[in-house]
Amino acid sequence: MILKPIKTKKIYEQIVDQIGILVAEGQLKPGDRLPSERELAERFQVSRASIREAISALEMMGLIEVRSGEGTYIRQVNIESVVAPLAWMLFIEKDTDLELYEVRKVLEVQAAGIAAERAQEDEIRDMHEALEVMRIDLEKDRLGEEADHHFHFAIARATHNKILIRLMNTISDTMQKTLKSSRSKLYEDRDTPERLYREHYDLFEAIKSHNVLKAQELMLNHLIGVENHLAKYMLMNSK
Repeated sequence: MILKPIKTKKIYEQIVDQIGILVAEGQLKPGDRLPSERELAERFQVSRASIREAISALEMMGLIEVRSGEGTYIRQVNIESVVAPLAWMLFIEKDTDLELYEVRKVLEVQAAGIAAERAQEDEIRDMHEALEVMRIDLEKDRLGEEADHHFHFAIARATHNKILIRLMNTISDTMQKTLKSSRSKLYEDRDTPERLYREHYDLFEAIKSHNVLKAQELMLNHLIGVENHLAKYMLMNSK
C-alpha cells in the first residue's frame, strides 16, 4: 500500500472546497449570485487576496462566471462537471509542461484527423486568419503565442465534438502559458520561428484538403518536435 504525505491546503483551496460542496449539495444553484469579495473575506475571515485566488480558481474550473460590473454567479454545470477536476489540477499543479504535451498528443492528433474530415468553410477561414496573424508576428519578431493558441483551438472547434472542444477550452489557459514559455525557449534558435510557421501552414493545408492521415501525421510531428526541444531545455537548466 502506497501512502502519500499529507499536504496542508492553502487558504484559497479550502475556500474553493467549501463553495464546491455548497454547489454539489444544491445550497448554491445555477444563477445564484455570490456575496461581494469584501463580504466573502469577512465570512471566511481571510484576506481579500485569498478570495481573489479562490474566485480565479473557481472561474477556471467553470463553476462560476464573473460578470463585469454585475458580480459573480454560479454557472450551469453540465459537461464542465466532467472536466472541472482537470481544470483544478492544471491550476494548482506546477511543472506540468511536458505532461501537458503528452495530453496534447492524445487529444490533438486525433482532433486534427477529425477536423480534416469535418472542417467547414468558416472554420478553415478561422485557421487561415490565425496563420496570417502568426505570419505578421513572425515578421515583427514577436512570439505569436496567441495566434498559435487560436490556430490549435480552431482545429478543436472544427471537430464539432462538444466534449473535445470543452476539454481543449479547459486546458486553454494553461496551454497559452505553456505556448508562451516554450516559444521563448524555442526561439533561441534563429531558424525555429520560420520552421514552426511552416509546420502550422502545412497542417492547415492538410486539413483544408481533408487529408486525414496527413493531418494526424503533421500534428504529431509538430508536437513531438516542440516537446523534445522543451525537454532538452529543461534538462540543460536542471544541471
